[in-house]
Amino acid sequence: MPLPPIYDPEAVKPMWQELATVGVEPLTTPGQVDDVLQNEAGTVLLIVNSVCGCAAGSARPGAMLALQHSTIPNRSVTVFAGVDRDAVNRAREKMAGYQPSSPSMGLFKGGEQVFMLQRTDLQEMNSDQVAAALRDAFDAHCSKAGPSVDAETFKKVQPYEGCGSQIPLTGHS
Repeated sequence: MPLPPIYDPEAVKPMWQELATVGVEPLTTPGQVDDVLQNEAGTVLLIVNSVCGCAAGSARPGAMLALQHSTIPNRSVTVFAGVDRDAVNRAREKMAGYQPSSPSMGLFKGGEQVFMLQRTDLQEMNSDQVAAALRDAFDAHCSKAGPSVDAETFKKVQPYEGCGSQIPLTGHS
């Protein structure tokens, strides 16, 4: 039986939709995580999204900015902590050797993890620093031409700045 969400999925919708606007695909099941990481021959950016302030203040905006770089991963995907709990657990299993954290971001090449930003990293960074770290990783490991969306579309993206403490809980934990 799947783990129920802790946070109201409708309330967190803006927090994953902004990533979707720049081409990041939401994954909601462990099978989807396995499929992407096991079957993608190229590179995959895997983002563990979160309602916390460092996700809104640096992680999501930094990832969105990095995906406008001239070199990007073949695919970019996200799972949402507290919502897609089974998918998040599988993503964290794939990020072997790192403490489970959200937000976090891992870059995979041929199914092997080659780069990681953990919550402890992200808490110390602003969005420009996150973007720079990701761009460096993209330059080192990726070959797909960017950006993920055209400049006009990117200009219209408005990062969600709501406070995670205002997100309603579902009563499940």
